[in-house]
Amino acid sequence: MNVNCSLWQENTFSVKRFAFAKFSENPRECFLLFTFILIMFLASLTGNTLIALAICTSPALHTPMYFFLANLSLLEIGYTCSVIPKMLQSLVTEARGISRQGCATQMFFFTLFGITECCLLAAMAFDRYMAICSPLHYATRMSRGVCAHLAMVSWGMGCIVGLGQTNFIFSLDFCGPCEIDHFFCDLPPLLALACGDTSHNEAAVFVAAVLCIFSPFLLIISSYVRILIVVLVMPSPEGRHKALSTCSSHLLVVTLFYGSGSITYLRPKGSHSPGTDKLLALFYTVVTSTLNPIIYSLRNKEIKAALRRTLGLRNSLTMNR
Repeated sequence: MNVNCSLWQENTFSVKRFAFAKFSENPRECFLLFTFILIMFLASLTGNTLIALAICTSPALHTPMYFFLANLSLLEIGYTCSVIPKMLQSLVTEARGISRQGCATQMFFFTLFGITECCLLAAMAFDRYMAICSPLHYATRMSRGVCAHLAMVSWGMGCIVGLGQTNFIFSLDFCGPCEIDHFFCDLPPLLALACGDTSHNEAAVFVAAVLCIFSPFLLIISSYVRILIVVLVMPSPEGRHKALSTCSSHLLVVTLFYGSGSITYLRPKGSHSPGTDKLLALFYTVVTSTLNPIIYSLRNKEIKAALRRTLGLRNSLTMNR
């Protein structure tokens, strides 16, 4: 559905307001997608909040691995909250418009949380490397101060890249059409609306994506290559199994996150299509954030025990009231 740009721009040279494209003209399809996303959103919020609470309230989980996991859960909460509420509103109402400032804010937070997750996943891989490959020095090299610095660097990198990318994109003029063929203000669909030749901008976004997505991924790969070398020479099968089991959850999360992110941002422009981009967006904004708490708690006895204590405490407080 075409949106009359006179409704969305203050002059003929620069769009001041955007509108998200309608998912479907069929209200039933929109309602079904709305229901699916809402259920996944609530499940994501509940799961990630419970894991963060369980880690914060359980002294036994005050270790580097769970410190990073708590950061990841808080990040996932912010990640979904920056995108999904507006997505849900656009699916079932005609209020699909968003101001230029609102779009820039959404892009900043989405980029902030996305880049921070890349860095946090790399920090978690480094933590597993130190625990398995250098256990005698683990306590000193992964001290509370070191973990705090790694977390601060991750969040700082996300903030710097988020500010840079947002300023870079919104310094462009958008001459119309003003309809974003997507669920939220993401980089590729917004670049498609910019005026004139944007090849240099697209190249810069690609380079930033390679540096900020691929570099942490290389750190993760190098950490796990070294872990695998150490595990293969372990004399005990039980030791090998225990070492690999502590990494399996993290590896699965890395695969889900980097798989969808790489396909979205690192593939050539000619292979982009609105339908594929929307499907991938649903996966890495809704599905992945819902699966992460399940993946980390499914085979982790310590997390399960902490969750039971947290839920038991909440139930007892409710009964006392």
